[in-house]
Amino acid sequence: MSLFPKIKEFKTEYLSVDETHQLYIEQSGNPKGIPVIFLHGGPGAGTGEIYRRFFNPEVYRIILFDQRGSGKSIPFASIINNTSQDLIEDIKKILNHLKIKKTIVYGGSWGSTLGLLFAQKYPDLVFSLVLRGIFLCRELDINWFYQKGADEIYPDYWDNFISNIPHSERDNILKAFYNRIHGSNQKESLFFCKKWAEWEGMCSTLLPSKNVINNFSDCSESLSKIETHYFFNHCFIEENQILKNINNILDIKCHIIHGRYDIVCPLNQAYDLHEVYIGSTLNIINDAGHSLLETGITNKVIEIFSDPDALIS
Repeated sequence: MSLFPKIKEFKTEYLSVDETHQLYIEQSGNPKGIPVIFLHGGPGAGTGEIYRRFFNPEVYRIILFDQRGSGKSIPFASIINNTSQDLIEDIKKILNHLKIKKTIVYGGSWGSTLGLLFAQKYPDLVFSLVLRGIFLCRELDINWFYQKGADEIYPDYWDNFISNIPHSERDNILKAFYNRIHGSNQKESLFFCKKWAEWEGMCSTLLPSKNVINNFSDCSESLSKIETHYFFNHCFIEENQILKNINNILDIKCHIIHGRYDIVCPLNQAYDLHEVYIGSTLNIINDAGHSLLETGITNKVIEIFSDPDALIS
């Protein structure tokens, strides 16, 4: 299956959600169509035009927004008043602002985390969940990618990633990057932002993809500052909170899409979610890693959205 043709947004605006943050929101597709809200990854990655193209524009009212500090939202790369709880409430504010009573939620990677957290707090606002590259944000999930696990799959990428961290600090790579990215030396901060984003981009596909790596590089400052802020603070949620609260959403239909060779968020996270999320559908893509832009994942997402009645029934 192929992406839908490029489309223009029919409305863009900024929504003030507190005294600090204004969120960039865009709508495309059918203004009277089935609402679907897109939750981007990172946190901090932002949205792009390509994400409109996963949904039939004649059927769906496609809502994209840049989360706090991300993309076109202002202030850029800000971690002030930027927590999971803030983002959950932002989604509700956006739906209220757009007068949407219920929506399909699509989220990938961190967007899957946020989608699950939002649905668990506001289940009555969600028709269904479509989640790609599940990230449960447990301590073991963060440590896998930033301390011990992924380094054994990509030892060459890992050595480059940590090459500027002193050996005395390598027992806590996340803390070492956090201190430098959020330090007072702006030049050093941006250098380590690039390093952080490059590591994630290089590990995000089964086969090397310059396009995916460049996408990470383009948003390296917001991605790195906001990701380190969240991961250093355990994403501002309790350990294993999502699985502990799964009963809140058992009545919500959920499609899970996950690459078998996902190194950023290994398949065990999707599997653990599926085991407790009774009624969810687990789609394992055997020729993919983490990225939405890998063919098998792209095709499965488009296929799921090709049956809108099933997503709102």
